[in-house]
Amino acid sequence: MRKAMTTGIWLGVAIMFYGVHSGAQHNATEHTLALEPAKVGQAAKIEDVAWISGHWAGEALGGRCEEVWLPPRAGSMIGMYRLTKSGKTVFFELFSLSEVDSSVVLRLKHFHPDLKGWEEKDETIDFPLVAFTETDLFFDGLTFHKVNDNEITVFLAIRSEDGQLREETFSYKRSPVH
Repeated sequence: MRKAMTTGIWLGVAIMFYGVHSGAQHNATEHTLALEPAKVGQAAKIEDVAWISGHWAGEALGGRCEEVWLPPRAGSMIGMYRLTKSGKTVFFELFSLSEVDSSVVLRLKHFHPDLKGWEEKDETIDFPLVAFTETDLFFDGLTFHKVNDNEITVFLAIRSEDGQLREETFSYKRSPVH
């Protein structure tokens, strides 16, 4: 209960600080924001989101999750995600963070274990940056929360087939690359 109150408070403060009342964004789920159509998020550079660089691992979605983010170079960062269960890879994601229109956008593509893509060849799933603080990156439907230098929590708003939004939580610890 205390953790829920604390995370609710930091999200509430961020929403108040970044002006949800202005109509630019609103809560998508408890810990994520949604950017209103045709609105622009907070101005940002790739260096503003660079703290997610590294190898992160944890348990979520019923298996072992890993994210690896390379440090910024030339206005972008790239990374990958892997979910494994019962000794088998379930799926991969490849993603990038890029400076676009004075802000940052996270783009990703999903892949089956045989590297056949889920999305069409020229399609990506895009998460524009809504707002950021020293410890939080609020993308449209996706939040990275820095607990400390060795732990992050990622909150993802997922729309089910019936149209309802639910929030999935990924708790990661920094992991040495093997």
